[in-house]
Amino acid sequence: MQTPRPAAAPARRTSRLPRGARRVQLLQAAQDVFVAQGFHAAAMDDIADRAGVSKPVLYQHFPGKRELYLGQLADRVSEALDTTDDNHQRVHGAVTAYFEFIDAEGEAFRLVFESDLRNDPDVRAVVDRGTELCVEAIAQVIAADTGADQERALLLAAGLTGLSETSARWWLPRKGTVSREEAVSMMSSLAWRGISGFPLVDGEQPG
Repeated sequence: MQTPRPAAAPARRTSRLPRGARRVQLLQAAQDVFVAQGFHAAAMDDIADRAGVSKPVLYQHFPGKRELYLGQLADRVSEALDTTDDNHQRVHGAVTAYFEFIDAEGEAFRLVFESDLRNDPDVRAVVDRGTELCVEAIAQVIAADTGADQERALLLAAGLTGLSETSARWWLPRKGTVSREEAVSMMSSLAWRGISGFPLVDGEQPG
């Protein structure tokens, strides 16, 4: 019989925060609860208690668990892009975000991305929106650095996102044969060799 994981400790009720700061707080609380209880057992009540907010406040930002779950991925990608101005490191960070997320949240990831739930229109819409958020975050950086128009930047970003997601999904059940660090290094090198072929606005090569 599997030993139940300890419940996440609730946080104190918090004062009003700016929307962006509240979103970060709620995503962190959701991650804590998912880790402590597992994706299936975690309830929105538990996440609200952990964040120290009422359920109506939680629902104002995230309609359900899947939105919270996918929001974590988009935030990790955005954070990886914002922590450096070195484009090579940005590519590496974006790929790392996918691999770390899928590795840490394997059960929930498979539930959302690889189960029959994808046939549900509501679930599919949530997954698609999560992917769009990642693509849009990457596209902003590509457009700013290369001068590419929106559609071309989005296309390039979708390619990088697809490479990261597909390779991470392929790697997850086989991670005993290739370490996560090596897999990230291989995939980020592959992506960089492609994206670095697009010159910066000032005529120099990226990164």
